[in-house]
Amino acid sequence: MFLSAYFTTGRIIFMTLFFISFVALMIYSYRKDIKNHQRYYKGTGKKVLIYGAIVIAVFVAIRILWGQ
Repeated sequence: MFLSAYFTTGRIIFMTLFFISFVALMIYSYRKDIKNHQRYYKGTGKKVLIYGAIVIAVFVAIRILWGQ
């Protein structure tokens, strides 16, 4: 009932098709460039994880220090 106020049947169909198409194209693009990813972006997953953890730690520290 709540979602029917915002999402009509046409919108739901569009979102579903858009999501499926987007994911399929992303998989296709990644598979096409997998050799370049392995060559140029080796080890970036670790860096993203570390930087993400730092950002979260800073955010938590700010929230604790200012008591919000």
